[in-house]
Amino acid sequence: MSAARGRTPAAALLIALLLAVMAAGCTGGDGSGPEGRSSSPSGTGAEAKVLAVKIDNVAPARPQTGLERADIVYVEQVEAGLSRLLAVYSSELPPVIGPVRSARETDLELLRQFDRPVLAFSGAQSGLLPAIDRAPLDPVPPSTAPQAYFRGQDRPAPHNLHLRPQRIPYTAAGTHAAEALGLTFGPAPPGGSAEDSRTARFPSARTTFTWSADSERWLVSLDGSPARTSEGERLGAATVIVQDVTVRPSAFGDRSGNNTPFTETVGSGTAHVLRDGMAHEARWARTAEDADTEFTTPDGQRIELADGPLWIVYAPR
Repeated sequence: MSAARGRTPAAALLIALLLAVMAAGCTGGDGSGPEGRSSSPSGTGAEAKVLAVKIDNVAPARPQTGLERADIVYVEQVEAGLSRLLAVYSSELPPVIGPVRSARETDLELLRQFDRPVLAFSGAQSGLLPAIDRAPLDPVPPSTAPQAYFRGQDRPAPHNLHLRPQRIPYTAAGTHAAEALGLTFGPAPPGGSAEDSRTARFPSARTTFTWSADSERWLVSLDGSPARTSEGERLGAATVIVQDVTVRPSAFGDRSGNNTPFTETVGSGTAHVLRDGMAHEARWARTAEDADTEFTTPDGQRIELADGPLWIVYAPR
């Protein structure tokens, strides 16, 4: 009789359990590679969680704090034709981010592209709160993490609420947030036209990007004024995408009677990609809320990003 056939059922079960534990320890058990990052064949890091923070963008809120560390900055239209920012972090976290403002319906559809992101925001309209609770994200407003927020003394409320991201349940993945969208970094597409400056306009706001060959960045201006960090340095982007979208009224409004616009980020349309001092015509397509947005040349070639911060402006068409 062989040794295997001579074992008792209990002994055989114990050995099987030990082998299973050893196998899980060798493979990581959860499909993760080094440092907990995804080891999927695509290598896009789609499982990495990001932190999204809703940022104020009117004159009393500037200069913003921690915006220069964001991997992606989305520029959205809000009430009265003004703009607001959604800053997305993954590669690193600054000690302070702000001023933090309230979430909008647009954010919920936009953030479905990420795998259950953490969303930091100051609050939301009562009618929107149930939708936030149902959304596949982890909301972290001041009511759930009061120790993470504080109000500065250098400007009036509501433009003075700031976040200490180290005090919320989030750890930076160490990878650029664009990778979670399936976007990659590489050479510019062929062609394009030289461009010194481009302005994207909302009814009551505008965002301008001016190419600086010295810094190899598109320097940002907000409503005609140079955008700066809280330390006085210029904000810049390595890649800018001006994405032409449909902006329509939503079911929400503010206390002054202004309707809250909803930006449709599912669909398709035209775009312009700015990088390396050149402008490239592009197409964008997003087939569903849980699908990534793809950016391609007019002939269907995938467009890659320049290494560094990415700004995406949702320009009304």
